[in-house]
Amino acid sequence: MQTKPTFKIEFVALMASLMSIVALSIDALLPALPDIGTALGVTDASDNQLLITMIFLGLGFGQLIFGPLSDSFGRKPMVYFGFAVFVIASIVCVTTNNFEVMIIGRIFQGIGLSSPRTIAIAMTRDTYSGDFMAKMLSIIVMFFILVPIVAPTFGQWLLDIFNWQAIFNANLLIGLIIVLWFWKRQPETLDAKHKIKFSPSIFITGTKEFIRYKEAVAFTLVSGFITGSFMVYLSTSQQIFQEQYLLGDLFPYIFASTAFSVGFATFTNSRLVIRFGAFNIAFYATIAFASISLLYIVLFHTGHNPSIVVLMVFFLMQFFAVGFLFGNLRSLAMEPLGHIAGIGSAINGFVSTVMAVPIANFIGSFVKTSVLPLFVGFSVFGVLSLGVFLWLKRRRSPA
Repeated sequence: MQTKPTFKIEFVALMASLMSIVALSIDALLPALPDIGTALGVTDASDNQLLITMIFLGLGFGQLIFGPLSDSFGRKPMVYFGFAVFVIASIVCVTTNNFEVMIIGRIFQGIGLSSPRTIAIAMTRDTYSGDFMAKMLSIIVMFFILVPIVAPTFGQWLLDIFNWQAIFNANLLIGLIIVLWFWKRQPETLDAKHKIKFSPSIFITGTKEFIRYKEAVAFTLVSGFITGSFMVYLSTSQQIFQEQYLLGDLFPYIFASTAFSVGFATFTNSRLVIRFGAFNIAFYATIAFASISLLYIVLFHTGHNPSIVVLMVFFLMQFFAVGFLFGNLRSLAMEPLGHIAGIGSAINGFVSTVMAVPIANFIGSFVKTSVLPLFVGFSVFGVLSLGVFLWLKRRRSPA
């Protein structure tokens, strides 16, 4: 751990870029979901949501592989191996004519991309700690959020000029450039003396060690609740704006505005977290997240959709709260796990993501003619998250 932590712009940019390959593979594809569904013979439009949620399933399971392996063999080799899996899965996606094979390809894309996503967080934990780590993660997420702002527009542009396969090909090319940059410029952050000798038992011992830290477990659960809620929006947003509001042409710009709200919050968090602390900011953001969704339910409990302006006000407020949660929750969970940063990041990511996928699939199945089920999901998991925070506050209070 550095005694005087310093801000390194290239490190931030590289970590954000590694994570952005994930965002690009998800968000750039959103405008193309109807075209892919049509090309592969999908009859129920809600099935297209699987193209989004299943990549998260792969992300969850892949972290269990690459996180522990990176503790034994180093961070950088795992990034290269994960990207190779992503390349093969991408080729499957662009060459298949079968929807089920496409879903399998998306799962393996997620498995491959879990490597740069997990390793970026582990490398940040290798390099920083405490509230400064929360600050760095907030800045990394802020840069990373720039991708969801532009990705749907980028995907729509490729769709208009070429076809949906071009989106996969462009993601591959951008990913290759990032990995080459990573190979050339980023040193290994795991010291040889901190490497854990590989053994299948490290998965068991690492999990036991993770469970010892109750706060890490608690913050991981909250991450799962919030990630699941956000994933519902990711998987249904195209359907909401194109089918319920008939605003398909404006979808990339609407999506960009919500992504900007998250990004602005993460930027604000990076300025405030050292002063107020990650725990306090995340606690009040959770109160806001739950309150905003409950207010929507009270006002629009009949299920009739409000005007697009009113809906966007609620979305922007909701995701502004989310922006204060993502980086802080991950940082708070990772804080006591510096000695097992690889497997710690893996378990944190695995549990939160695998929790999120069924949450997203279940709630998303109700988002057909109304946005109300989305906010019901937000409120339920916002209240559950708040309950965990209240338990943590009591646990931290002196007797």
